[in-house]
Amino acid sequence: MFMKFRLGALTVLLICVVAALAGPAMAAQTDEIAATISEALDHYNKGEFSAAVSSLDYASELVRQKAGTELQKFLPEPLSGWTADEATSQSVSTAMLGGGIYAERVYRKNGSSVTVKIITESPLMQGIMMMMTNPGIVTASGGRLEKIKGQRAVVNYNDQAKDGTINLIVANRVLVTIEGSSLSKKELTSYAEAIDYRKIGAL
Repeated sequence: MFMKFRLGALTVLLICVVAALAGPAMAAQTDEIAATISEALDHYNKGEFSAAVSSLDYASELVRQKAGTELQKFLPEPLSGWTADEATSQSVSTAMLGGGIYAERVYRKNGSSVTVKIITESPLMQGIMMMMTNPGIVTASGGRLEKIKGQRAVVNYNDQAKDGTINLIVANRVLVTIEGSSLSKKELTSYAEAIDYRKIGAL
């Protein structure tokens, strides 16, 4: 899957090789990426280095978009009695919050709402992990360390406001965030339990 690769220029070339070896169906999905890389190589061979870099940057963005689409598959279906908006995904450049790829979906029931986000390929992940695994920081933020489906989670829930957030780090590289408002802690936790962390960890 695309998520297994880093997204530099060399990686884009590797993805195209993998797609070509995987057969016509997958290769067809990367036609635009392959064409853009070919264009970059033409510029490179002509000594047009700025144009080559621009084409490779564009190809990298196309790969990130595909990776975001893959992430959407891991967002849970609405629980019983809930509806859900269409899942969305986006790649963020390194100029914004260090970069990364994320997918999210919003779920609704009467006046309640839940947003599930999955974020990966972010250079900020290491810092987030350090904060989440520091009991002192977790406690100072009003959070609690809990286990959800075998995953260490930081749970912040306000009984009076009926809103909260659950954050989990999966396989040391994927951040899953569940945010809810006007709902019980059980409802918030139910969405955290509806996610297949084993599959996310295999990305």
